[in-house]
Amino acid sequence: MTKQFNPSWTLFALAISAFAIGATEFISVGLMPLLVSSFHINLAQAGLTVSIYAIGIMIGAPVMTLLTGRLNRHRLMMLIMILFIIGNLLAASAPTFGILLAGRVVAALAHGIFMTVASVIAADVVAPAKRASAIAIMFTGLTVATVTGVPLGTMIGQLGGWRWSFIFISLIGVIGLLADYWLIPRNLPLPSKATVRGIIRVLTNPQLLFALLVTALGYGGTFVVYTYLSPLLEQQMHWSASAVVLILVVYGLMVALGNTLGGRWANARPLIALFKMFSGLLVTLLILSITGHSHWLGLLTVLLMGIFAFMNVPGLQLYIVQLAEQNTPHDITMASALNISAFNVGIALGSGIGGQVTTNLGLGWTPIFGAGMVAVSLVLLLGLIWLARPAKDADQNCVQN
Repeated sequence: MTKQFNPSWTLFALAISAFAIGATEFISVGLMPLLVSSFHINLAQAGLTVSIYAIGIMIGAPVMTLLTGRLNRHRLMMLIMILFIIGNLLAASAPTFGILLAGRVVAALAHGIFMTVASVIAADVVAPAKRASAIAIMFTGLTVATVTGVPLGTMIGQLGGWRWSFIFISLIGVIGLLADYWLIPRNLPLPSKATVRGIIRVLTNPQLLFALLVTALGYGGTFVVYTYLSPLLEQQMHWSASAVVLILVVYGLMVALGNTLGGRWANARPLIALFKMFSGLLVTLLILSITGHSHWLGLLTVLLMGIFAFMNVPGLQLYIVQLAEQNTPHDITMASALNISAFNVGIALGSGIGGQVTTNLGLGWTPIFGAGMVAVSLVLLLGLIWLARPAKDADQNCVQN
């Protein structure tokens, strides 16, 4: 990035677009009961709007990175947001559930490549000691979307129908498109060319592979519960539909708080910070399995889950970039893309497991299975800490280099 551009404005533009993308990623969580009624499907089928979207990102992030690696970054951002808008308009006009899912996939392709490129840009435009915080600022768009976009979209759906929620998201996408056009420089440097061999190099490196698995399982554990949060609040904790909208707002505030704290804590020692964050998430999910039928205690536990849910995101994204810089320096963008895929492997896996659990065991069992995913991620984190130890000043060099 050239000197005439203020990094703060670039991060602001990225955050606006991330807001649009974050709103569409989780909008169907609040619309789940409406989709069930509109298309005459069951809850597990409605959950496909989350898992299919995640699969679209999972596949799209590395594939789109390969296809667009040499495109001008400004032009690429324009194309990404146009694709995003088209996907949401397709979902809004869908006459069948299958076409709705197709629209979700189109939007997901835009999502995956956006997060890949934006994370690298955010990390590159600031001093090394502030990289996790910069990524957190970019991801603030996602958390603000959780605070305001998702509840507002849910309220719009309840008042005017779920189609208006996707129209609302499309309008936010237009704002993101304009922000990118005016605030992202037109001469950003191109990264090293992404190749299929780069994917192989990343996936065959033990530390990078362990880190990707931690992202998928640790981040995904929350989505066993979060995907079905609206029915959990309504059916088990007996909150009204209107109250759920307000609860989602407060939940989003907790997510924003956790994201901000997570970015600060992960700046210096991401590995140690991540271990503490996932430990807190594990305990919270286990508590929710006990308080899930309680009106007030259940609500408080859900809000606590919100603090831990996205707290790990800046640290996970920073750590994968740092590992790639050390182990596969020509594949940093691809490593970032694969980590975005890993986030969405976790979402798809978590929401898919949650769908099976709700169908066969009931909503009350979702926190137990989510905790199981997080527990495995903690074991993998211990493996990463062990792999880092042989290096001189392991915890400092491996994590801060």
